Order: sequence, then C-alpha cells, then structure tokens
Amino acid sequence: MLIDFHTHIFPPDVIKRRAYYCERDPWFRELYSHSRAHMATAEDLIAEMDLSGVDAAVTFSFGWSDPGLIEESNRYVLDAISRYPGRLYGMAVIQPTAGSRAVLELERCAQGGMIGVGELMPHGQGYRLSDLSLLAPLIEVVRHYDLLVLSHCSEPVGHSYPGKGDVTLQDVVSFLTAFPDIRFVAAHWGGGLPFYTLMPEIQRITTNVWYDTAATVYLYRQPIFTQVAHLVGADRILFASDYGLLKQRRIINHIKQSGLDETALTQVLGGNACQLLNLPAGKL
Repeated sequence: MLIDFHTHIFPPDVIKRRAYYCERDPWFRELYSHSRAHMATAEDLIAEMDLSGVDAAVTFSFGWSDPGLIEESNRYVLDAISRYPGRLYGMAVIQPTAGSRAVLELERCAQGGMIGVGELMPHGQGYRLSDLSLLAPLIEVVRHYDLLVLSHCSEPVGHSYPGKGDVTLQDVVSFLTAFPDIRFVAAHWGGGLPFYTLMPEIQRITTNVWYDTAATVYLYRQPIFTQVAHLVGADRILFASDYGLLKQRRIINHIKQSGLDETALTQVLGGNACQLLNLPAGKL
C-alpha cells in the first residue's frame, strides 16, 4: 500500500485567479507567482495518484496569513475528503495569530473528519513554532481530538530556495519540549533534526516525531534515507512527495533506489502511514 503523507490542493478559483491571490498574500506570491509553479485541485491529485499507483494521500492547502482564506481552503479540503473517502485524508491549515477564531476553525475541521493540523507555516504567517503561549490553545484541541501536527521545517544551512523559510531547529525543539505527547510530523526531514538525535536530550524529546520526505530530491543526497533509518529507525520515515510541486512517481522511484531493504521500503512507502492513520496494513 502506497500512502503519500504530504500533498497540496487548492480550490479551483485560487488556481484560476492566481494573480489576485498573489496580491493578497506575500508568502503565496513568493511561492506561486510564476505561472510554472504548479497548483493542483483534488481531482488533479486523484489523477496523479491513479497514475502513480498511490492508494491514499494526506492533503492540505496553503498557510495563508488571512483567516478568511484559511477557512475557504479548509472548506475545499473537507469537501474533497468527503468525495474521496479512503483516498484523501485532510489536515487543517490554521492561522494561530487569529486567536479564538483559529481554535474554532480547528474544532470545525476536526469535527468534519480531518486527521490533523498542518502544514504549519510559521515563517509565512507571522509567528514562530516556539511561540508556545500562542499555540497552546490549539494544542488543547489537538489533544482532545487526538490529531496529528505537521509542520514545515527549514535547514539551518545550505542553499536557499523558494519556500525554505526559517523554522529553525531551536523552534522545533522548543515545541517538542513543551508538547512531548503530540504526534508530530516534521516535514522535509525535519530540517536535519534526525542528525541531532545522536544527542541524548534530543533523542528523548523526539519520541513522537516522524519525518516526511517532501521535496527530498531538492534537499539531500540519496543516502539520507539509509542514514536517517539508521539514526531514528525506518519506522519514523514517511513517503511524502510535496505534490503538486513534484510528481509522486519521481519520489517513489527515488525511495526505491535509496538502498533501503524491503522491510524498510514497506514501512516508508505506506506501513508507517497506516499506523498513524489507524488503517489496517494493506487495506484502505
């Protein structure tokens, strides 16, 4: 069973009126102002999954700064998961700076069947992952509904690229220290966090952390798979494409050629996701 844990979809109106939404949101403009920056609808994602042999996908929209755009996008994702049950699993994008409005929105999404909150985009929304008092009310909702939290993470070194952001390792560590019971998916290999698990204190606070492979071909050389599997276990790695940025088949092939053994491949490509989503292995 193949499960992609990190995909993005947009309402058709956002795709049709790209320039208008670029005017409304500076972070969206940075990522999507170029006409070649691909955006996908739910139907595009399903077609991509059919083409690539992907059984299910976790999907979310974009970390807008405007709570109104957040709510519009979440409505679209809620509609998508209702139309494609068992194939699409939604996460709620939230703007924490909206305060009680954000809490109510997360509750609405959880009650509508979403499985988590994410992708958190602190750098584009004007807060930090270490703003613990800001995030605490949302974490109470996460605990109440047993939700996952998925956050963008940024590498502290290396090349710059659109969307890199500045979600520092210290921000992530502060969040994990404050909320150790939360199941946390660190996108983009956690910005290198697995390498710091060689430190005993970091190993202790990452007990409930999984690492997704979103955009991996842009970030690391292929040995990242075997190295991280050695450091934290193959059971903590989640196949993630970052579609529509990248085609799913490209990432699947990249993972299959990574040097992981068959057991690890089964875990990474879907087994670990089945456990997080409480799905029977091999079944939808």
